[in-house]
Amino acid sequence: MPNRSLLVPSLIAMLCLIWGSTWWAIRLCLCLEDRQPPLSSAAMRFLVAGLVMAAVVPLLRRVDRAPPPPTWLWLVCGATNFAGSYGVLYVAEQTVPSGVAAVLWAIFPLLMAGSGVFVLGERMRVVQGLGFLVSFLGIVVVFAGDLGKSENGALGAALLLLLSPLVSAFGTTLVKKYGQSTSSVLLNRNGMLFGALLLVIGAFAFESPLQVAWTLKGTLANLYLAVFGTALTFGTYFWLLQRVSASRLSLISYVTPVLAVVLGVVVGDGELSLALAIGTLLVVMGIVLVVQKRQ
Repeated sequence: MPNRSLLVPSLIAMLCLIWGSTWWAIRLCLCLEDRQPPLSSAAMRFLVAGLVMAAVVPLLRRVDRAPPPPTWLWLVCGATNFAGSYGVLYVAEQTVPSGVAAVLWAIFPLLMAGSGVFVLGERMRVVQGLGFLVSFLGIVVVFAGDLGKSENGALGAALLLLLSPLVSAFGTTLVKKYGQSTSSVLLNRNGMLFGALLLVIGAFAFESPLQVAWTLKGTLANLYLAVFGTALTFGTYFWLLQRVSASRLSLISYVTPVLAVVLGVVVGDGELSLALAIGTLLVVMGIVLVVQKRQ
């Protein structure tokens, strides 16, 4: 039996490492020589992840005995958190380097903190307001750096990418408000499968998924994203969310963009410019201020 005191920090470290690497894995799928179309690639990822979740639901439901979520909630979750958010992200990451994408997406916890104030009735403290300003300054620095000088469409793609965490925050806020006492296992399974269905429809409408050349490297990257970057991580995260304080889990928000930036530089997906380094630091500092709990 694993040491209980080491289990939680080990799982949090695993989430940081996997989610920090998924940004580069997406770029592998989209930017190899065969170039998987973005919607087709995202559809394959969530179809596989949804099937994996469906296979393990009977086992997980022995522990998670909460009532099923209402149909409208998992439909919204699938349309926003999975199809909408990741559809936008995959389209944008065709152009935006993985490290920059991770830093821009790191505004998600800030958006959730904002929804807590304006939708869920939480109070905003002065330190949180300061955190919003610091993170916003970090995003401005990132845009004013290499993105502002780019001639390959990276600026427009980066602006588009900001829609991804916004759409995801909308869906997550509804889940937080109306799905707290329902089964997260069923919510994830149903949402992933419905999101995959929407992405498949989008792929056939705008791409030619049946003509995609699924190379070994691209297929392995997609399987990694589906099994490890989606099914395993989301399942682990929701298991931790029921047992660990949200402030402790917020470590993931601090570490993931930094790991993604470092990995992107190591593998040659972008360069660590001064603007990206300063912007990343400011965004992470802002997140720390926003999500920390009152002492």
